[in-house]
Amino acid sequence: MEKKIVQDTLFLSQVSKAASQEDLYLARDLQDTLLENRETCVGLAANMIGVQKRVIVFNLGLVPVVMFNLVLLSFDEPYETEEGCLSLTGVRPTTRYETITVSCRDSKWQKQTMTLKGFPAQICQHELDHLEGRMI
Repeated sequence: MEKKIVQDTLFLSQVSKAASQEDLYLARDLQDTLLENRETCVGLAANMIGVQKRVIVFNLGLVPVVMFNLVLLSFDEPYETEEGCLSLTGVRPTTRYETITVSCRDSKWQKQTMTLKGFPAQICQHELDHLEGRMI
């Protein structure tokens, strides 16, 4: 179900809690909300729809990828860029990494490790910042 985007910076600045299998429903809510905002959005974190859990979704080509309990394992090749966010007005400078490796659980609660490069890596880092309560 599509959810409203949270813009309360006090709420968004809180660190998200670990997700459990009871939170699997968030995959559909995040995918529906991402689809509804597809013109201006390529990824979402659960706190952006009002749930303080470690869950994100982002587009990887035509397929939305949902990650539960995302952990950044490694990163390489820093670069400077600017990003916008549905929860915030305007764009802001930030440092990102060209290549990252993350671990997570997928929407079937299977443990996964992925290496992402380029724009998918950038989106994932942006959403991970949301989970950590960091706003660009």
